[in-house]
Amino acid sequence: MEPKVAELKQKIEDMLCPFGFEVYPFQVAWYNELLPPAFHLLLPGPTLAFLVLSTPAMFDQALKPFLQSCHLRMLTDPVDQCVAYHLGRVRESLPELQIEVIADYEVHPNRRPKILAQTAAHVAGAAYYYQRQDVEADPWGNQHISGVCIHPRFGGWFAIRGVVLLPGIEVPDLPPRKPHDCVPTRAARIALLEGFNFHWRDWTYRDAVTPQERYSEEQKAYFSTPPAQRLALLGLVQPSEKPSSPSPDFPFTTHTPKKPGKPSRARSWLSPRVSPPASPGP
Repeated sequence: MEPKVAELKQKIEDMLCPFGFEVYPFQVAWYNELLPPAFHLLLPGPTLAFLVLSTPAMFDQALKPFLQSCHLRMLTDPVDQCVAYHLGRVRESLPELQIEVIADYEVHPNRRPKILAQTAAHVAGAAYYYQRQDVEADPWGNQHISGVCIHPRFGGWFAIRGVVLLPGIEVPDLPPRKPHDCVPTRAARIALLEGFNFHWRDWTYRDAVTPQERYSEEQKAYFSTPPAQRLALLGLVQPSEKPSSPSPDFPFTTHTPKKPGKPSRARSWLSPRVSPPASPGP
């Protein structure tokens, strides 16, 4: 790896890895080469970029402290806010550089995704993007089959959060890093894609490889809950509550503290001494 890339990667990792994230460098050209022009990143091919993903540890190491920090806006997904906060810290820590951050959920006005996150993860070598085309003589006929990324250490127990682009920094000699093909057989790929497309609620597709770590039961319960109900699940808002005024020292709105009373079960999730409830069924 080029010294410039290694130095930047180390700086970004120092900001993100203690909070349950991983970082992988890639060239914009590698991404653009796999996609039609409509999805290209409009930067020179050798431009340096970093793929950012979250591991199971992010829930405890980043999300819970963020929720306790009172930096939460009530109308936006808590995980998206938490990730944006940490990626914003990366930008602030490198003020001498032009940095563009694209979150995995961002779209253009025409609803086209700004980044195809799974393609980015594949070209960065972070996770293998398994698609229908990877199954010889597939059995699905006219059915639509979506692809899914599998991480060599976490299986499907991770999430791609976005990319960090550095316009003006070009790395033409950055060596490609192929993702590890950890689901190599036809039968295993069929099982993976069928699990992801038809049975994703039971979580089993995520165990396509034996993972180093899985989501905790409280993570599974949280991510199984519809987004609009997640704040209530965490005990952070009641139907009658309204967000307070923005803090002058921080660009997020704080939440209104709950009145003293019997703590909710969900609120107790923020305390490591309390065991989480069982995961809901599929």
